[in-house]
Amino acid sequence: MPIVAEGEWLFAVQSPFQVLLTRTLTRGELARFFGNAATTCLSGTYNSRIVYFMIRASVANYIRLGALVCALVVIADGQAAKTTRAQSTLTGLQMCAPCVHAHMDFLASDALRGRGSGTPDELVAATYIASELEQYGVAPAGDDGTYLQRATLLRQKLTSAPQLKFHTSGPAEREVAWTHGKEILALYLANPSFSGPLQKIDLAKGENQRVQSGGVVFLTAPHEDKIRREQLRIGSQGALAVLVPESSRLRLRWEPMGSRLPELPVQIEGADRSDMGPQFSAFAVSREAGAVLSDLPDGTTIEMKATAGPVEKSHTWNAVGEISGTDSSQQHAVVLLTAHLDHLGVGAPVNGDDIYNGADDDASGATAVLELARVLASQPKPRRTVIFALFGSEETGGLGSTYFREHLPVPLHDISACLEFEMIGRADPAVAEDTLWLTGWERSNLGPELARHGAHLVADPHPDQGFFRRSDNYVFAKKGVVAQTVSSYGLHGDYHQPSDDLAHIDFKHMNEAIHSMLKPVLWLVNSAFAPHWNRGGQP
Repeated sequence: MPIVAEGEWLFAVQSPFQVLLTRTLTRGELARFFGNAATTCLSGTYNSRIVYFMIRASVANYIRLGALVCALVVIADGQAAKTTRAQSTLTGLQMCAPCVHAHMDFLASDALRGRGSGTPDELVAATYIASELEQYGVAPAGDDGTYLQRATLLRQKLTSAPQLKFHTSGPAEREVAWTHGKEILALYLANPSFSGPLQKIDLAKGENQRVQSGGVVFLTAPHEDKIRREQLRIGSQGALAVLVPESSRLRLRWEPMGSRLPELPVQIEGADRSDMGPQFSAFAVSREAGAVLSDLPDGTTIEMKATAGPVEKSHTWNAVGEISGTDSSQQHAVVLLTAHLDHLGVGAPVNGDDIYNGADDDASGATAVLELARVLASQPKPRRTVIFALFGSEETGGLGSTYFREHLPVPLHDISACLEFEMIGRADPAVAEDTLWLTGWERSNLGPELARHGAHLVADPHPDQGFFRRSDNYVFAKKGVVAQTVSSYGLHGDYHQPSDDLAHIDFKHMNEAIHSMLKPVLWLVNSAFAPHWNRGGQP
C-alpha cells in the first residue's frame, strides 16, 4: 500500500469485500468516526504519521456494512522504526483474537455456501485469503505475479451402472455379470474399467498377507472392523480393486447408494493423479455374490466395465504467498505452511440446513495459516523462505495441493518441511486441554522438536483413523518432504455435516492452540534444524 502525505485520503478497492481508507486521525477522531469499536484495538501512545483502517463489507448479506478497524503504526523516524522492529521480535508474538474471529465469520458464513470444491464460492474464499496475505505484506507466489493459482479440472460422469463380469469354469461354464445396486455396490471407483486376476485373502488366516499387484482382492474376515482397517492397506499395495462382503452397515446404504451412479475421481489437467485419493476401486458384494466368489479359484479374471460421457472441464483455486529468506545457507530449507480452503458446498439438507459451512473443516486451519502469516510478516525477515499455501479441492482428493506440488514457486527438493493445519476449531477430549496433535508423530523428528520449543503438540491419539494419509500433507510426503498435519479433531459428529458451523467452534481453544504454535514456528523458520524421516517413516 502506498504511503500518502499527512492529511490526504486514499481509497483503494482491494477485493470485492474490502475498502482501504488512509488518513491521519487522532484517537478522538477515531472514536467519533468509527465509534467505540475503533478504540478497542488501540493502546499506548500514538504518535504515528499514518494510520490505516480497513472497512470490510459484511458478506453475510452483502448489504450491511460492518467495520473491522485495525491500526497499523507507520513510524516516519528511521531510528524509531528500528526500535519498534527490535521490540516486535520480543513482544510481537501475540494472537489477534479479533482477526481469528473475523476470518472464521467470513470463511464459514452462509454467504460462502460451504466453499464447495471447484465452485465460484471457493474462488471467493481464495480471493479473500489472497487479499489478506497482500495486506500483511506477504509477497505473491501464484500465477503471473498474483496470489492465486488456477488449476483445470477434468471430470467424467458415468452413463451406465458399473458391472463386474467373470467366467465360471467346469461343465456349467458361463459368464456372470453383477450390476451396481443389485448384486454389488460400488463404494469407490478409481477408473471406469479394470481387469485382473482374483486373489482371495481371509484375515482369519493372518493379517499382512502378500498382495498381488494388479489383482482383484476378495477380502474376508471374522469381524467387519478388521476388513475396514485392512482395505486401505491392501489397496495401497497395488491391488486394482478390493471386494468386501456386505455388512449390516452397508446393507442399510445399499438402496440409496445403488439408486445413483457412482462418481469417477476428478483429475488435474497436466498433473499426476493425487496421492490422497485411493488408487484402487472398492466394491461391496451381496451375501449370495460373496458365496460365489468364495468358490471361484484364485486367478479367475475379474473385469469391471462402465461407460462414461465426454470429459468436462472446470477449475479450482489455490491462494499462495511467500516471505523470502535472508540466509543463503538455508535456501534449500523452505518451510511450507498449508491448509485447505474448500469444503463440501451445498448438499442434502439435514434438519432443514443444506449449507455445509466447514467451520472446523477447514476454515479453522485456513485461519491458523493466515494468523501465522500475519505474525511472521510483522517480524524481521526469517532466515528461511516461508511459503503460505491455501489449497482448493482438498475434499475431492487433494487436487489443489497436487497442482501446487507440480507448479511450485521453488524446486520441490528445496522444501524441508510442510505443516498442514486441519480442523483445529474444537478441542479433542483425547488429549490435554488446548493441545494439538500431529499426524504421523513417530514418522519424523519434526513434531518432537516443535514440542521442545513450546508447541502444545503431541502424538495423534487416533492412529487407527489413518489421518496421516487423509490430508494435503500426504501429497508432499509421498515425494519425500517431511510433511505432517496439525489437528485437534476429536471425531465429533458434526464432521462433514451442515452442523459444522460457527456455533460449534471453541474460540478459546482455537486461540490458545494457534498461539502455542507462534514461537515454535518462528524458531523453525530462523533455525538450521533439519527435519528428517525416521527409519521407515517416509510413506
